[in-house]
Amino acid sequence: QVQVAESGGGSVQAGGSLRLSCVFSGYTYNSNCMGWFRQIPGKEREGVAVIYTGSGESYYGDSAKGRFTISRDNLRNRLDLQMNNLNPEDTGIYYCAARYGRMCGAADIWTPGRYNAWGQGTQVTVSS
Repeated sequence: QVQVAESGGGSVQAGGSLRLSCVFSGYTYNSNCMGWFRQIPGKEREGVAVIYTGSGESYYGDSAKGRFTISRDNLRNRLDLQMNNLNPEDTGIYYCAARYGRMCGAADIWTPGRYNAWGQGTQVTVSS
């Protein structure tokens, strides 16, 4: 079983920055991909940024490109999301996630249901 401790988030004004972090503990073996997802009330959870833990190859949703950076520290089982130049449309609850024990391909990495370890979520609020 994997435990996830998520931190960061908060309230900032437009143009500001925030950094989100997750630390995974427990049975943290064979993690093939990790990601950050966002949920807005009334909408489905959507991928913000994802990363293959082996290669470090990362991908971003359209709204995150050029502003957000996902990074992972395999030694410390840590996943971060640096968010710069935030705007009110970035407001939502952000969740970190990892897919353990299973291969992770292109069909999996953006699909929330394919992840089996989740953080508790952290609120990000951006005011104009």
